[in-house]
Amino acid sequence: MEKKIVSSWFNGKSLPKNYIIPPEKRPGDIIIPACQIPVIDLSMANGVADQTIIVEQIMQAAKKFGFFQVINHGVGKDVINDAMEVFNEFFELPYEEKSHLYSEEINVKEVVEKYCREVKEVGMKILDLICEGLLLESGYFAKGYSEESFLAVNHYPPCPEPRLTLGLPKHCDPNIITLLHQENVPGLQVCVDDNWLLVQPCPGAFVVNMGYQMQIISNGRLKSAEHRVVTNAEKARTTAAFFILPSKDCVIQPAKALVNIGDPPLFKQFQYAEFVETFKAHTNREPEDVLEYYKTDCK
Repeated sequence: MEKKIVSSWFNGKSLPKNYIIPPEKRPGDIIIPACQIPVIDLSMANGVADQTIIVEQIMQAAKKFGFFQVINHGVGKDVINDAMEVFNEFFELPYEEKSHLYSEEINVKEVVEKYCREVKEVGMKILDLICEGLLLESGYFAKGYSEESFLAVNHYPPCPEPRLTLGLPKHCDPNIITLLHQENVPGLQVCVDDNWLLVQPCPGAFVVNMGYQMQIISNGRLKSAEHRVVTNAEKARTTAAFFILPSKDCVIQPAKALVNIGDPPLFKQFQYAEFVETFKAHTNREPEDVLEYYKTDCK
């Protein structure tokens, strides 16, 4: 267990050799243009006309980037701040105290439970807007596709040699959608047209990205974009990623309403639990390889 807590062995002055990634995968000198992914104001989704505009903005962003940011989403500033304070307090504890609290079991405080509850509500609202954009029946994603959720909090301490490593390697998320809260320190990069672009934090916003299941259910209309995390030489960075995902026994396939003679299914039917095992087995390969197992012969 001790080896799992970086602060127990990292001296902060040199990068351990096992953290240095192969040259072809290194970010190099991180002088990367900012990615102007759309920032969508969800408070506008109250009126019928305004909601139509919001739906179109979401669809365009999900098609082009696989990512967008949302503001005025309904999660209170105090709820976010309280949760982030809890997360940061944990990571700032001395090793001895963190090791005492460390557990493979999930223990969440009341403040974190409230945070998760409110973020889940935002996620479901976004899924309903995507339903409208895809012309699917209302509540489509509530039918087993969004029954599960979990929160992953990542802390990236200052890295002495950011050009030699990554906070997280490139990947796509295996779930339906992810809602990420990142503080003021940038680090998230999205691959757009084969270029890695930095997502600048927007105060109070959630970064929303499409997962593999959304790409499959939408029959390729929406994309699950590759993304990764770079490190920072001077500042620590803490993020909270909330994943909405299907139940393990949920059957995944392109929505029947999106399949016809002109648009045959691009993906086969499968059980989500099966996909998760395939995803785990391909963590060291190209993200697109995961979907190859589930594609049909249709082009």
